[in-house]
Amino acid sequence: MTLDETDQRLLAALQKNAHLTAQELSEMLNLSASQVGRRRQRLESCGIINHYAARLDARKLGLTVQAFIQVQLEAHGPESARTFARMINTRPEVTGAWTLTGEADYLLRVYADDLSALNTLIHDIILPNPVVARVQSQIVMDQLKADAPLPV
Repeated sequence: MTLDETDQRLLAALQKNAHLTAQELSEMLNLSASQVGRRRQRLESCGIINHYAARLDARKLGLTVQAFIQVQLEAHGPESARTFARMINTRPEVTGAWTLTGEADYLLRVYADDLSALNTLIHDIILPNPVVARVQSQIVMDQLKADAPLPV
């Protein structure tokens, strides 16, 4: 699917505020509300817009520690990958997970109530998993740039 400039402007606006009404978007894009609605629906049905969510403030929720955890598996193969994926998918502290090239196999983004909770996650849950060989964690001191919208 090709995106024209209006689609790109619509996506940029929705990434900043998904609650914008068709009328508000129509004024921003110089289109009728029905045209905006059709474009939005097309972007949703083709999967470019795949969901809407609220951004929450982790600190105000008591999640005072953010960390990145690099994980190296003991062995590489489909069953090890599935075992590891099952484990991290059950952990609400893990808010993002990526497979990587290089020394680490996975990068996990986690939020924890405090350092003790992070320690428990690493030492009582991740490290004892039989497919995990090594873990290295980095605690976020400050986030210089908030998670940003995609560049459209």
